[in-house]
Amino acid sequence: MKKLDRTDVAILNSMQENSRITNADLARSVNLSPTPCFNRVKAMEELGVIRKQVTLLEPAVLGLHVNVFIQVSLEKQVEDALSVFEKAIGDRPEVMECYLMTGDADYLLRVLVPDIRALEHFILDHLTKIRGVSNIRSSFALKQVRYKTALPLPSEGITLSKK
Repeated sequence: MKKLDRTDVAILNSMQENSRITNADLARSVNLSPTPCFNRVKAMEELGVIRKQVTLLEPAVLGLHVNVFIQVSLEKQVEDALSVFEKAIGDRPEVMECYLMTGDADYLLRVLVPDIRALEHFILDHLTKIRGVSNIRSSFALKQVRYKTALPLPSEGITLSKK
C-alpha cells in the first residue's frame, strides 16, 4: 500500500482540471521543481492511479444529440450470459457506459447517438440480437444537469487500495 500525500493530490487535481498542462506549469502549481513533479506523476502512472489522459469532446457540436439510459435484463444472470453480453456491448461505440447492476435490471447502459433512428438501429440490430437479453427499457435524458469527470479527492491525502 502507498499513501498519496497532499502534493500528490494537488498534482492529480491539477491534471484532472487540465490534462494538457505542461510539467513545468504543473510543478509550479504545486510548488515543486519539474524533475520531482515528473517523478511523482510517473510513479502514480506506474501505481495505476493515473489510468490515461483523454480529450473531452462536445457531443452536441458533433451531432450526437440523443443521450439514452437503457436498462437491460437477461434471461439468467449466470457467468456465461454476463460474459456474452459484456463482450457484445464492449464492441459498440455508441455505448458510453455500462454497469452491472443490482435491482430490477441486470445492466444499465448510457448510449449516445445522433437521433432516434440511430437509437432504433442500435436497439433492433444489435441489442435485441445479443443472446440472453430478455427485456430492454429506455429513458431519454432531456437535459444534462451535471457532468463531471474529476474524481473527488480529499486534500489531506489518500491511502491507495488494490483494485
